[in-house]
Amino acid sequence: MKKVITLKISFFLSVVFSIICCSPNLEGPEPKPGDADFSKTVAVGGNYMAGYQDGALYMKGQQYSIPALLAEQFKLVGGTAFRQVMMPDNTGLGLNSKPWESWFIGASHLGNKTDCKGVTSLSPLKSQISLSAAAPYLTGTAGNTTQSFTVPYATIADYFNPAFGEPFSPTGNKNPYYNRIAGNPGVSTMYTDAKDQNASFITAWVGMEEIYNFASSGGASGNIPTASVFSNYLDSLLRGLTANGAKGVIANIPDFRVFPYYTLVAWDNAVITQEQADDLNDVYTPSGLEHINFHEGRNGFVIDDLLHPTGFRQLHTGEYITLSVPLDSMKCEQYGLLVNTIHDRYVLDSSEVYEIDQAIYSYNSVIAQKAAQYNFALVDVNNYFNSVKAGIKWNGVDYNTTFVTGGFFSLDGFHPNQKGYALIANEFVKAINNKFNSVIPTINCAECDGVKFP
Repeated sequence: MKKVITLKISFFLSVVFSIICCSPNLEGPEPKPGDADFSKTVAVGGNYMAGYQDGALYMKGQQYSIPALLAEQFKLVGGTAFRQVMMPDNTGLGLNSKPWESWFIGASHLGNKTDCKGVTSLSPLKSQISLSAAAPYLTGTAGNTTQSFTVPYATIADYFNPAFGEPFSPTGNKNPYYNRIAGNPGVSTMYTDAKDQNASFITAWVGMEEIYNFASSGGASGNIPTASVFSNYLDSLLRGLTANGAKGVIANIPDFRVFPYYTLVAWDNAVITQEQADDLNDVYTPSGLEHINFHEGRNGFVIDDLLHPTGFRQLHTGEYITLSVPLDSMKCEQYGLLVNTIHDRYVLDSSEVYEIDQAIYSYNSVIAQKAAQYNFALVDVNNYFNSVKAGIKWNGVDYNTTFVTGGFFSLDGFHPNQKGYALIANEFVKAINNKFNSVIPTINCAECDGVKFP
């Protein structure tokens, strides 16, 4: 019997061995650079390329930013280490959209919050950072060695402005990020620093800040630069960075309607009873404000509008409220219903929506034209974000743009989390492979964080 068992085990092992030896190679094709040189990469861009998320720039966000994720894949096809100037911790530093409260905030996290009605629920929590406490985040050790010229909130005009590298000041340069990586602060520019790296391959995503600095402020931060102005700056940037024959990849700009920051608070979310509607109408109608009228159910909030003869009116379909609006005031103090109308900085009215839509269309045309002119791969992020909005699956997990639970966006409702950035980075990989006949594997980032629940 012992001999039979031994023979059976021997036979089993031989079968297993033969299966292992004869099984097909399930790995993908061997990586190759194709028609591009990835030996030294430089990244240029703003918030999205820097890895900004949860309302701040912090260390792990930088470690798993789009350029950093791509650099790891580029190592498989001749790339080298990608140098960044890292933030000192994972609290990080974010620009507060309400600087009258504090200039800076730390990265948001999910926690229990009790609202003005006494209801406790999970909510994004953020902490204010004073100017003195921000000191460790305002300094860097670049010495013009970084390869990541990705500066949150930097417009393409800022890339050419030496003053943009001066230290942060509430009365001067209000961007705290470039000074800490500038080769010669106050003298060099993002453009000259990037050009001095003499890169062989460029990863770029520009134009977002021109449009979304405007949109996030409800149009209160001035006008969006014209497409011709943007085109001239982009041409100067790409002409300089490719002067030595470098190739690259560039992304276009998505529709603002994919971001929870602009869609979570609906324009008509003033849900009231008939009695409440009657009470409000009893205030507005006798005052000669018949254009403001309430009824039972959903109603448009009342907003400031300097173009209206009365100075305020109700929102209508096709207009948007930003996520920065004071939500507790809306819940408990009739903000947007009576007396306190919603400030213009929290609203995108129909004219501002039109301006944003036109800018995205014209900027994307410029980006496509310059990508062709300078032989760059083009990442159609606009189309991809619409796909995410409809719902996608990655590694067996569903992703969409729903706030908090959709898995793609971080807790600020505008920037992706690390999983989202990895998904976008894969779109860069696909565009590069298609353009340059490269074989670069896509990214499977198990270390990338999604939204962390307590």
